[in-house]
Amino acid sequence: MRQVVALFLFFDSFFCQRSQTSSLMMSDSKWQWENATAGAVAGFATVASVHPLDVVRTRFQVDDGRVLNLPAYKNTAHAILNIARLEGLKGLYAGFFPAVLGSTVSWGLYFFFYSRAKQRYSKNRDEKLSPGLHLASAAEAGALVCFCTNPIWLVKTRLQLQNPLHQTRPYSGLYDAVKTIMREEGWRALYKGIVPSLFLQVSHGAVQFTAYEELRKVIVDFKAKQRKEDCEIADTQLLNSVDYAILGGSSKIAAIILTYPFQVIRSRLQQRPSMEGIPRYMDSWHVMKETARFEGVRGFYKGMTPNLLKNVPASSITFIVYENVLKLLKLGRTRD
Repeated sequence: MRQVVALFLFFDSFFCQRSQTSSLMMSDSKWQWENATAGAVAGFATVASVHPLDVVRTRFQVDDGRVLNLPAYKNTAHAILNIARLEGLKGLYAGFFPAVLGSTVSWGLYFFFYSRAKQRYSKNRDEKLSPGLHLASAAEAGALVCFCTNPIWLVKTRLQLQNPLHQTRPYSGLYDAVKTIMREEGWRALYKGIVPSLFLQVSHGAVQFTAYEELRKVIVDFKAKQRKEDCEIADTQLLNSVDYAILGGSSKIAAIILTYPFQVIRSRLQQRPSMEGIPRYMDSWHVMKETARFEGVRGFYKGMTPNLLKNVPASSITFIVYENVLKLLKLGRTRD
């Protein structure tokens, strides 16, 4: 198994490095589907492993202390045990299908748009992309993904917030949720939270992937110097799955800390209106004012613990799966 992983890593790094040169840019442009496929598989594997923590995080995020239709949880462990006891496995995996769909589509589109943006920015350039261009590529990919997937995330949030204390008729699933929202609130409701989502997608993706790319260069250069090898050639053999896990986890922590308040604002905006059809929050500014007034700075970081427990290992899982699936696909290309 180690030999297979090492071989996959060799081909991935080889093609990643070569794809930054203008001589292979036209050839690599025909294989952008590889990035999308690897990203989609990575997204599915990630969601399936950490979804209960996502449910807990969402419930903590919207709990402003004034909501009567949400159970009170002391901490992450208490929340998981309470949900399991009162709602069963169904409660822990509420909104699982839209989460899988949204994550798979998001990661697939993100890696696709990101690689295409890097390809476009690196045209007529012999040197590696600068941190600024990595940032621009990630921001562009994040914005495009946000517009494509916001309705899915809104439905996921509402399904996760359904519990025995809700007085409104619960959604039975993704299709029923979309149909009910369209009938009761109109199509514009599917894009509630789009503003903080844009800020979140653009800034989070930009921070994470810029940190990932720059840390990867540092590790490659460090290992190459230790072995006294040319990093332009030898980095195809230097990085292993442990390195990718560290890179994914470290870059994710930086992104979470800086962008988490946007997640809280988005979740609160995407809550289902009351039985009278009145939304709890009107817009992002309303959320910010009310949260700062009643909860202070801590209110913008509610659910941070389950978020970290979910996202740090999730990011490592994502990058490990992504890198290895990409290697497998590119290995198959070399045999054709």
